[in-house]
Amino acid sequence: MDNPRIIGMEWGRLESKRPRVAGANARLGVHGDTIHLPLVRLTTEDGAMGFGACHTHPERLGALLGARLDTLFSPAEGVTDAGQALEYPLWDLAGQRTGQPVFKLAAAVVGISPPDTLRAPCYDTSLYFDDLHLTSTEEAADFIALEARDGYARGHRAFKLKVGRGARHLPLEEGTARDIAIVQAVRAAVGPNCPLLLDANNGYTLNLAKHVLGATADCGVFWLEEAFHEDPVLYRDLKEWLGARGLPTLIADGEGDASPHLLAWAREGLVDVIQYDIFGHGLTRWLHLGKQLDEWGVRSAPHHYGAHFGNYAACHLAAAIHGFTYVEWDEAAAPGLDASGYSIENGQVHVPDTPGFGLALDEPAFRRALEATGASLRL
Repeated sequence: MDNPRIIGMEWGRLESKRPRVAGANARLGVHGDTIHLPLVRLTTEDGAMGFGACHTHPERLGALLGARLDTLFSPAEGVTDAGQALEYPLWDLAGQRTGQPVFKLAAAVVGISPPDTLRAPCYDTSLYFDDLHLTSTEEAADFIALEARDGYARGHRAFKLKVGRGARHLPLEEGTARDIAIVQAVRAAVGPNCPLLLDANNGYTLNLAKHVLGATADCGVFWLEEAFHEDPVLYRDLKEWLGARGLPTLIADGEGDASPHLLAWAREGLVDVIQYDIFGHGLTRWLHLGKQLDEWGVRSAPHHYGAHFGNYAACHLAAAIHGFTYVEWDEAAAPGLDASGYSIENGQVHVPDTPGFGLALDEPAFRRALEATGASLRL
């Protein structure tokens, strides 16, 4: 059947667990070890199924029951405006129906020849403020360095460190000194060749950003993310300061409530890496944005922290965006979600070439999730 109707929708929430509790960042408290993963599975009238993360309330999905597939998804464009609420289930469904991984479908949308096998660069995003219970800067630096070594053992070769301890959780000078010591300790722990990424969650001022980058100049910081609230005057000042000192650190931004002017500033050269959220922006819009960013020479690195499914979804963009820089990898496991096709080795995610996103559901576990937290709609 070329253009079947959607005749079934099942919504359930799985619970994912991180290997350890994720601590605070510059503006928020402890993030915890639990991720709630809402999934929707679609069934078409010819029996095909696809599933993916979906953060839309089930009551809003009922209007799409009975819709023809071509009103929701186009091989030439991706998910249509009408289908945005079901973005990830639709991409998976399209892959299941064509027998292709999403990364090949995504590459076709933007006219890129996809690789036969995909390896996507990633970074370990788990280095939060897990040290606030420690009283000395030296102890804190050793503690976070040990976490970085754990990430290295899991296959990571790039690491993002949360900084900005002096913005809220520690006195300004003490917190800033601890940020610097931790960057230096992690550099020593993982060696000279692993990129280090700093994320201040808007907890720095321009002068604090300069102070930290100056103090860690010998650590080779790859990017500074969300140093402060987006401001083209401050961006320009920071860019000029970095250039005058020969520091190659990139400016990254775009997570959360980003300024509507961010892309214009990126095109102007004030922002080097765009990080719009993989769910808030969506995979389809990211495909078209990535093509535009490639034309401008701006890097792409979608944010997704705390959503689990984003680990896998973001990987597929790597085949379709030339300037794709990193997958943000938030390590977690969800009983009921089989992600065994994905593995990390030498800083790259090995992406399965099986249909859709290359994930599978354990049927009994998903049924339990439906009964406990979900809903089922049938035409």
